[in-house]
This record gives sequence, C-alpha cells and structure tokens, in this order.
Amino acid sequence: MSKFETKPGWIVTLSGTGINLALGILYTWSVIKGGIPVSWGWSNAARALPYSVACICFAIAMIPAGRLQDAIGPRWVATIGGVLTGLGCIIAGLSGSSLTGFVIGFGILAGFGIGFGYASATPPAVKWFPPKKTGMIAGIVVSGFGLASVYIAPLANKLLHVFSKGTGLLDPLTGVEVVEKGVSSTMITFGIGFLLVVTVLSQFLRNPSAAQPNPSPSKDGKSSIVAPSGSDTTWKHMLRCSQFYILWIIFFAGASAGLTFISVAQDFGRRSLGELAFLAVVVLAIGNAGGRILAGTLSDIIGRQWTLFLTLITQAVVLAVLYLVQGGAGWLSMMMIVLLIGANYGSNLSLFPSAARDYFGLKNFGLNYGILFSAWGAAGLIGPWVHGRIKDVTGSNDLTYFIIIGMLLAAAALTFVSRAIAAREKRAPAA
Repeated sequence: MSKFETKPGWIVTLSGTGINLALGILYTWSVIKGGIPVSWGWSNAARALPYSVACICFAIAMIPAGRLQDAIGPRWVATIGGVLTGLGCIIAGLSGSSLTGFVIGFGILAGFGIGFGYASATPPAVKWFPPKKTGMIAGIVVSGFGLASVYIAPLANKLLHVFSKGTGLLDPLTGVEVVEKGVSSTMITFGIGFLLVVTVLSQFLRNPSAAQPNPSPSKDGKSSIVAPSGSDTTWKHMLRCSQFYILWIIFFAGASAGLTFISVAQDFGRRSLGELAFLAVVVLAIGNAGGRILAGTLSDIIGRQWTLFLTLITQAVVLAVLYLVQGGAGWLSMMMIVLLIGANYGSNLSLFPSAARDYFGLKNFGLNYGILFSAWGAAGLIGPWVHGRIKDVTGSNDLTYFIIIGMLLAAAALTFVSRAIAAREKRAPAA
C-alpha cells in the first residue's frame, strides 16, 4: 500500500475514533442514572430502561446504517447519526422527569443515532488497510467508544453538580434543603455538543477509491481466514452459515457480561470511593479502550478464536472474584476488577468486526457486521433490564452473577466449535 493511500487511511481512522469518542455517551449512563432524583419515583428497572432501549436501537440501526454506508459511503450516514444523537439527548433533557421522554429521546433517537455513527466509523477505516492489520485498525477506531467515559464521566459528574438546584423542601432527618442534581440540563448540554462534534468529523470519512483484496490466510494459517464462499458473502448467504449463529451466541454472551456490569459500574465504585464513584466508570473506560486495541492486535497474531477464548475465560474468572469480594474489596482491588471487566468486554468490539471481515468478506462488511451486531443489541436490552428486575425481586445480585458466568463458560466452549467450522470451510469451500 502506497504512502498516498496510507495517509488518508489514517485520517479516516482518527476521524472515526473521534466520532466514537462522542458517541460513547452511552457508557456514561450509570453516572447520569446516579443523578436521577428520588422524587422522580423511578425503580431500578426503570432507571435501566433508557439505557437498555438505547442499546437495542443502536443494534437495530447498525443494519440499515451498514447497508447505507456500503451503498452511498459513510459521510452522510455518520452525519445523520450525529444529528439524531444530539437531538435525542436534547429531547430527553427537555422531558423533565418523564420516563417516556427519556426512553424516546435517549433510548430511541440517541440509540439510533449512535448506531448510524458507529456503523460508519469502522468499515471505511479497515478498507484502507490490508487484512493483516484488520484487528489493530478496528481496535483503534472502536477504542474511542470505550475511552469516551474517561472524559464524559467526570464531565457529567461536574455538570450534574453545576446544574443542581434546590427543591424548596427540607430533609426530615437533617432539616437541610433537598438539592436535586441537574440531569435535564446535563443532557441538553451533551446533546448540543455532540451534535456539533459528530457532524463535523463525519465530513472526513470516505472509502478508498478501489475495494481492497479479500482476506487471505496468513503463512501460519492463524491470522485470517478466507470467507466460507471464497468470495465476499451476501447477507442472505451469511444467514445460511452455521458460523454466523455460533459467532452470534458468543458475541451475545461476551456483550451481556460487559453491558450488564457497565450499567451499574458507578454502584460498585460508590462502595469504595463514595462521592468519587464516577472514577469507577473512568477506570472501566480505560480498560474498555485498552482491551479493544490489545485484543485486536493480538488476534492478528494468534487468531480471533484463541483470543476470544482467552477473554471469555478471563471475564468469567474476574466476575467470580467480584462475586466473592463485592462486599469487602478495597478501592484498589475494586478498580483492578473494574479495569479487567472493561478490557475483556472491550475485546468483543474489535474481535467481532474483524471476524466478520475474515469469514464473510469486505464488500458487504457494513451490512454483515450490522446483522451480527444484533447480538450486542440483544445483550444490551436483556442483560441490564434482567439484572435490575432480579435486584428488585430478590434484593441481591447473586443470580445475575451465576447466569452470566455460566454463559461465558459456554461461549468459551463454543469457540472450539467455531474453529472446527472454519477448518471445515477451508477444506471444502462452498461452490
């Protein structure tokens, strides 16, 4: 690849990373949720609902957005994403204490906007580079989404306090006026800011003039795998491949673990850090971003499936440790656990787009990965809501731990099935 091709490729990569740095507001919901006043009367399940709806809308949007960016290019699709995300946050902010307003604004509009923007960031970037760098480039672009909480979490925490106001009511225990945090104004501020940032950066996204070659096996047979058909796979053919469904199940399990605990990260931090609990979200974000780059790069060397196996097993062990020490861990131990949860979760967001390119080709990459990404959306809809429901009914988190650890172990076993399917496809490629 010439220097001429590489330079615009890095501009596209960095622009996509910047877009994801803005769209990562999704991962800061645990900070915003923590500022919701008791007077709003929201239950634990209700507090998780805007986030859960945003996750599923994000995933649904990936499918049409992926198809659109394959057809007309990423620039306008990402611009639509920026407008929807900004308007969604503004509408949520203007809805006051209405749960419906937050579900429509943050959940539906911002969720779809995040999906349109996210779907347009990674595909054009990986198209500028050879297959042997797919994992690394995908990891860099999606790391922006994970790293966003490093600045959004403390910024949200600051804005919640800056916009806080007295209610005129006295606390019956202390006699001090009750002060409510400024959730609404914070959402409006984020909406205006991210609308501008994403729409500007979207103008730098573009595909290379000619399609890059389809992935081919490396010398050791590990770094990449030919698509099952030997050519770029259509979405209809992909849905007839058993490999797709195995990958979908593994993605669902890995995403469920991360998204469920990300949604309550600040709750864990509050036990060890008190008012500085938002730092747990920041630490998780650092792990999230680092895991995406590290896993993507490692998978270029040892293969996607071995990297997936390692991250799934590690996540199961980390959550088992968290279950055992959740009530008595010191702040340093808790931050290490949160860091590892973020890193193992983040690895999924670089491994699965890379696997989609490996197995199903580059031509229809946006649409194919958008369909595979529905596993992440299902995990985001089901996991946090079920966790909140379990806590409402039982008063504890124990059942959530048992369910997710079991899912992770089952998904780790399925990586061997996926590897066997890939080997069979290579020996007898479809006509």
